[in-house]
Amino acid sequence: MKAAVMSCRIQVSRTVCVAGIAGLGPASGAVGVAAVFAPALLGWKLSGKNKLGWPLVPNFTDVDNAESMRIGAGILDELAVVRGAVSDVPKDPGGPLERAVRDHLADALPRLHPDRQWVVARGTIITQFDQFEHLSQLDQLVRANPGLRISIGTDYLIKPDVTVALGKVETASGRPPLHAAISCKWTIRSDRVQNIRHECLQMIRHRRGRQPHLVTVTAEPLPSRLASIARGTGEVDAVYHVANANPDQKEAWREVVGQRRLLSYESLAGTLASW
Repeated sequence: MKAAVMSCRIQVSRTVCVAGIAGLGPASGAVGVAAVFAPALLGWKLSGKNKLGWPLVPNFTDVDNAESMRIGAGILDELAVVRGAVSDVPKDPGGPLERAVRDHLADALPRLHPDRQWVVARGTIITQFDQFEHLSQLDQLVRANPGLRISIGTDYLIKPDVTVALGKVETASGRPPLHAAISCKWTIRSDRVQNIRHECLQMIRHRRGRQPHLVTVTAEPLPSRLASIARGTGEVDAVYHVANANPDQKEAWREVVGQRRLLSYESLAGTLASW
């Protein structure tokens, strides 16, 4: 009976996604909706050693953190993932997450806003976009002058995990404007937080023209780690979570979503289409 209820929840989540594409779904980013691709990426994996001594652990949790493991297990229950068996999910989910986000947005955005020409890609350097085209000239100067390379560096040459650009838009450079830069992080750690903030800050500082939507997509289960990137002074516009909160963390979840920087992934396409 329990499995049937969980299956129903997941089906409801997928129905909401389809409705959203049609322009009928919720745009608030409400808690309780998982990304349509979440069941294909999140699951159980073998573990030789972990904080709770479990033979299987959620593949998106910190095995040295008991709370992370318990929350992750609750999320998998909500996704109706069978316990007691290794899940058929990617061994290294980082790349598959990027591809899933790219493919989902490439499919959803033209449906939501067919009047725009959407260009969704992975690993495109920001100098290919109108707001950052001038950095190509800067890079040539830096590479030709070792002194400049030492003092300026090259950390402004950023390749976001997923980019969303607008084709058929007239620009001075002749290159499409960058509409959104998406950093996909399977989980959140302190070094990853600093890297995300640094890259977003570089794009804010070096842009010429409209600022793209700078966001992060993650499956991190711990509210405290989500808060570490969701909080701040605006380097990151928002953090979009691929899985719904389970009942054990609703209070903590409400705390981090209260500032409207932690949202359900299913609201991302609608936000980009209407922005």
